Amino acid sequence: MNIKLDATDRKILEILQTDSNITNAQLAIEIGLSPAPTLERVKKLENAGVIKSYHAVINMASVGLGVSTFVMVSLKGHNKDNIAKFMNAIQQIDEVIECHHVTGQADFILKIVAPDIPAYQNLMLEKVTNIEVVDNMQTTVILSTFKDSKVVPIP
Repeated sequence: MNIKLDATDRKILEILQTDSNITNAQLAIEIGLSPAPTLERVKKLENAGVIKSYHAVINMASVGLGVSTFVMVSLKGHNKDNIAKFMNAIQQIDEVIECHHVTGQADFILKIVAPDIPAYQNLMLEKVTNIEVVDNMQTTVILSTFKDSKVVPIP
């Protein structure tokens, strides 16, 4: 669903993407409305599904997650049943923090985090490769990240 956004809605989204902890009163000041209509607009954006959630962004290294990888996964057959089996299995693996159904050489791209390489290897051997519909995987280890923005440009 594509909701029609005005300039005030866009400004609200820009501000909330960079600071979701902002108070409604401060947000109202920044967009030039009083608090009641500001809250009403935010609720409208939430109810329409434009704003999906609010959450903290965690420094993975600070909580012991030192290895991040992208894994391209090809299935044994790209059909509805295999896709559903794969997606259900991936939902059960907490270390898979992103899963994208894609076109090209692979069927899916996963972003996986682990404490270290041995833990990553164990995760792959014990969980991911045991998904019955997985045919082939190719891993790319992320050496460093210089941009990891959660802010999307609002057209």
